[in-house]
Amino acid sequence: MKKLFRFLFKIVVWFVAITMGFVVLFKWVPVPVTPLMVIRYFEQDSEQRTFWKHDWVSINEISKNMQLAVICSEDQNFLNHNGFDIKAIEKAIEYNKKGKRVRGGSTITQQTAKNVFLWPERSWLRKGLETYFTGLIELIWSKERIMEVYLNSIEMGKGVYGAEAAAQYWFKKPAAKLTQYEAAAIAAVLPSPQRYKANPASAYIQGRKAWIVKQMHFYGPFSYDKK
Repeated sequence: MKKLFRFLFKIVVWFVAITMGFVVLFKWVPVPVTPLMVIRYFEQDSEQRTFWKHDWVSINEISKNMQLAVICSEDQNFLNHNGFDIKAIEKAIEYNKKGKRVRGGSTITQQTAKNVFLWPERSWLRKGLETYFTGLIELIWSKERIMEVYLNSIEMGKGVYGAEAAAQYWFKKPAAKLTQYEAAAIAAVLPSPQRYKANPASAYIQGRKAWIVKQMHFYGPFSYDKK
């Protein structure tokens, strides 16, 4: 039993050391590829398989409109919480008890942890690891860095990852020049980027886009120094 405990202890120590090392590394270094990019690549038909579109840019090269659009659509308490929005989680639980559709309560930090370090399939193991990485990210990264990684890694269309690639793909312009409505259109497809299009937008996406822009006006100017 002692040998078993020693072996398990070593595994835990190595796991913590390696994962913390990656989190520290990605505090400064761009994330070159995510597990989801690789998974989506192999999901394609082998004869028509193409690599993902992904162009890393700094947060200063991503329009404030894009940053605010995802805060308003995905996580309005992003600048105030420590990785977990308890009220949003409670609302999601209540919502899911009443209806058939599953509604998540994931914050931008949780989504970043999942996108960068984990796989998309729902399971208790993945959720546990997501919680672990979320805590590490909030401890080691700034809110601005979390947003930078999030906006450079998230899926924003079929085979399209990150704000720069999405801006070029949907609107033929750099992410720095996205307008409120263009940023809102991209944010509107995030719940299901494989299914929806930012441009031309369906009636559903048009409705979501209008709602996001309204929330952006209510939210107003923001700063990462707020926390």
